[in-house]
Amino acid sequence: MSKFMPITTLDALSVLDNNEVLDGYFDGFHNEPEPGDNRSLSYWHGWRNGMVDGGHREIDGAQDELARVYAAAERSK
Repeated sequence: MSKFMPITTLDALSVLDNNEVLDGYFDGFHNEPEPGDNRSLSYWHGWRNGMVDGGHREIDGAQDELARVYAAAERSK
């Protein structure tokens, strides 16, 4: 289990390191094990999303909430 709390707001999303998110995403997509404390929140966030997109986990409430607020912000532009 991770020490991190899932990202659910645009403010929290905006400070993540995009390169680390991408690295984590690809590892999650390929079903790599959950990262330990040697990885950042950015990596872990990407890994969680990669796990879902790769079909290894179901989307959870935090991911669903972030998608909802992101879509709402895009519609209001």
